[in-house]
Amino acid sequence: MSNSVTLISENAVLSVIVPVYNEAGHLGAIIDYMFESPCVLKREWIFINDSSTDSSLTILKEKQAQYGFILIEQSPNQGKGAAIQRGIKACTGDLVVIQDADFEYDPQDVPSLLVPLLENRADVVFGSRFKKSSPQVHRTYHYFVNRFLTVLSNLSSGLYLTDMETCYKVFRGDLIRSMNLQSKRFGFEVEVTAYIAKTSSRVFELPIHYYPRTRLQGKKINWKDGVAALCHIFKFNFMIPVEKMFTDLPSKYDFDAHRASKQRKEHMYASGSREASK
Repeated sequence: MSNSVTLISENAVLSVIVPVYNEAGHLGAIIDYMFESPCVLKREWIFINDSSTDSSLTILKEKQAQYGFILIEQSPNQGKGAAIQRGIKACTGDLVVIQDADFEYDPQDVPSLLVPLLENRADVVFGSRFKKSSPQVHRTYHYFVNRFLTVLSNLSSGLYLTDMETCYKVFRGDLIRSMNLQSKRFGFEVEVTAYIAKTSSRVFELPIHYYPRTRLQGKKINWKDGVAALCHIFKFNFMIPVEKMFTDLPSKYDFDAHRASKQRKEHMYASGSREASK
């Protein structure tokens, strides 16, 4: 396979993966907002209901009839990470983005995240909640936990990010589909970041808007997930062999193949220079 990165055309498809668990209170409104939000690419929508115990599934079926998106019913409840994995297996898009089924992240930020990929300057783009001057006030506990986990992840992975835990990550489809992801709950963010760091992927990070909600408003992540994230950072950065992280990783993302290709080009250039000097 060629080591060159495939250019993404305006005819490309963006797969939007939306895990859902007990979001009935605002689910109908956020789905309408998602579909109303503009995008330069055609979108493939995949919603995964993770055995919600409220009326989320009923709402999803109603909206599916209206918008015609793919709906996957996951049973029993397995967690956000497991739902995302189901979505990744089902998606076919040239690019893939994860979207939460609430109003914390604004779908209207997605087009700006696509730009480096469409311009062939990136393979993965992180949307950072912290990479900007903003009047938005973050909740102190979650802010410091997110920043602390990001620093640990940076030290472990070698990637310098301001927001590793962000939901908004846009991937090239062939890259994310080659990953053998394991995390069932909220460890997905740590795991996928660790795997990206083991490749030669070009990573960008751009600012996004963020509107945090409280547990009373439905936020599900808690202190136990923060503790688990510490274990995930160690496990996925140091305990998983690279060969087990991927299946059929395209050579354009493989560090060794990328390095070998670069050395061949340098050798050919050097040989050509010697011939020209004779």
